[in-house]
Amino acid sequence: MGLVKSLDGATGRAMQPEGCRGEAGSEDIADSRDRASVATTSPRTPKRTAPVHDWARDFDLLDAGYVTDPFGVWDELRRTCPIAHSRRRGSDWLPTRYDDITAMAHDPDHFSSADVIVIPLEIDRSDRSVLPFGFPPISADPPLHTWTRRLILPWFSHRRVAQYEELTRDLCRGLIDGFVTEGQTDAAADYAQQIPVRVIAHILGVQAELADTFTGWVRDVLEFADDMDRRIKAIEALIAYFVSQVEHRRRNPGDDLLSFLLQTEVDGEPVEEGIVLGVAALVLIAGVDTTWSAIGSSLWHLATHGADRKQLTEDPGLMPLAVEEFLRAYAPVTMARVVTEDLQFGGCPMKAGDKVLMNFPAANRDPAVFEDADTVVLDRAHNRHLAFGAGIHRCAGSNLARMELRVALEEWLRRIPDFQLADGAAITWAGGQVRGPRLLPVVFP
Repeated sequence: MGLVKSLDGATGRAMQPEGCRGEAGSEDIADSRDRASVATTSPRTPKRTAPVHDWARDFDLLDAGYVTDPFGVWDELRRTCPIAHSRRRGSDWLPTRYDDITAMAHDPDHFSSADVIVIPLEIDRSDRSVLPFGFPPISADPPLHTWTRRLILPWFSHRRVAQYEELTRDLCRGLIDGFVTEGQTDAAADYAQQIPVRVIAHILGVQAELADTFTGWVRDVLEFADDMDRRIKAIEALIAYFVSQVEHRRRNPGDDLLSFLLQTEVDGEPVEEGIVLGVAALVLIAGVDTTWSAIGSSLWHLATHGADRKQLTEDPGLMPLAVEEFLRAYAPVTMARVVTEDLQFGGCPMKAGDKVLMNFPAANRDPAVFEDADTVVLDRAHNRHLAFGAGIHRCAGSNLARMELRVALEEWLRRIPDFQLADGAAITWAGGQVRGPRLLPVVFP
């Protein structure tokens, strides 16, 4: 078998209970990876949607029950199998403890960001003619990650984000104007989903009028993970759009991120078009679905927890702390890492090419780190959550996401301080890479 490295979490808590290790032995995993490589060549594999009977050895992030309420699953796994394994889409590992996830996030040498997509895209990865560098910086390791991240950070600094706040606040007010007199609305579709896409369009310098189109592409890529045809068509359409925008911006540069990337030189050379396209696509995808999910989840919480809604309405000074607590409790994003070599982590025999699904939402509910972890405490003072990840890939747009979430809640509560779920309302959640409500019918006086 050769040399296998052993890596433990920072505190030694990563070691799994004996009952968690046996099924996923080294030979079993190697065999399963061979079987999975065959299964994933076809766009439609029925086994993927089969019910989950053993979360420790056959988890599925797209399981309907898990998407709606993953919290109980995480609690059970932490007690019995803190790093679960599944063969449904290859060989995937799902850590659920804060220390393990943090340790992995700070170890890019063994847990690479070469493929961050949680549900793999079944396309020929040798064909990288359009996006030869993927979606940097999020899908890159140093040194490409380092300088591409440095390029975009100024566009999401505190100072720059402050310049976007008036635009965001006006947008929220206009959206609320459209339904406030109706006494009801879909807080997800009519409000949360409409905000980030228009702010990101402004930053990129693309047409806000295409917001619905952008939203459709993003949802197709992230939410319909087992519909490969739909995902691939959306990616192709998104890239084709940005190719046309790059051509237009070369002739007509503006004061926007896309123009900036095209005009920038690194080591005396212009940034390659493949990198520009990858960064633009990343900013749109990552900047839209994640934040609207956070806004929607926060509104769902306030609609279902009257005491918290009353507290925040009566004491708006709590908003900064409340925003951090909503981000902790309802962190939307799970990211993937690729194991770079055979190793042991917390008693788990991980093989080169395996994926680790960085379960930041579960880390934020770890009772070993957060007191009353499953309770939303609006004035929680010590809150080192991982909603924006950790390590070198910590979210570059965190300042923007915080501002959008804060402003969206402030403007909503200012106009609609009393609201609740509509009677008999069917709340629809999306899951997989990003979890958040997609249908959220609410009523108000």
